Amino acid sequence: MTNPLASGSLDGKRALVTGSSRGIGADTAQYLAEAGASVVINYRNKEARAVKLADAIREQGGTALVVGADLTDPASVAAMFDTVQREWGGLDLLVLNASGGMESGMAEDYAMQLNRDAQVNTLTAALPLLAAGSRVVFVTSHQAHFIRTTPTMPEYEAVALSKRAGEDALRALLPTLEEKGVEFVVVSGDMIEGTITATLLNRLNPGAIDARKEAAGKLYNVGEFAAEIAAAAVDPIPADHTRLVGDVSSFTPVAE
Repeated sequence: MTNPLASGSLDGKRALVTGSSRGIGADTAQYLAEAGASVVINYRNKEARAVKLADAIREQGGTALVVGADLTDPASVAAMFDTVQREWGGLDLLVLNASGGMESGMAEDYAMQLNRDAQVNTLTAALPLLAAGSRVVFVTSHQAHFIRTTPTMPEYEAVALSKRAGEDALRALLPTLEEKGVEFVVVSGDMIEGTITATLLNRLNPGAIDARKEAAGKLYNVGEFAAEIAAAAVDPIPADHTRLVGDVSSFTPVAE
């Protein structure tokens, strides 16, 4: 996958991507770093992968900082931003990529804790580091973004509802962000081939991903969707603060 960002276009910028030790977050961080941004690789428990990615970025001449944090733990989030403040003095880009809720062995309300409460707390904790002209990107799925008007597969419904609740809660902060001059955009994509979520859904509902691919005509892979997120970090913000990636003809629009 080709990086959508020009080399040097993010020189001097400081970015943090949550959940960036692997998958979409890792590819997003890589694109940002290749464009010149200093990147914080955030992980919850995949430290070795985070370190490996940071080492690869440094070997290519980039700057990377590895900071572990459990986003559902406010003290852990505060410590992460304390580290960023101490090392870099602030942030220019926050990509809220980390999400979940289909993991086994978690609390019953874990999806809402991570996909709504933790997103709001992470952005709130980051605000002192974000100056005018900085940007926040929230990553979601069409299945979550359109959940109010288009049902999704039962196995994903709880996650979809929690991610839409997170999106709504972040949008409620728009007046505060605009007052500070901080830009905000939601990037929504279809099911992404090669992600943990898609793998789990296919295990629970065999054939679900193939059926969705047939309906959509194409599903983006990890690198392709990460490229859209990276582009959203620099492209003009749509009037509705929403960047829809791929086909949405199967979904009924939601009034924002």
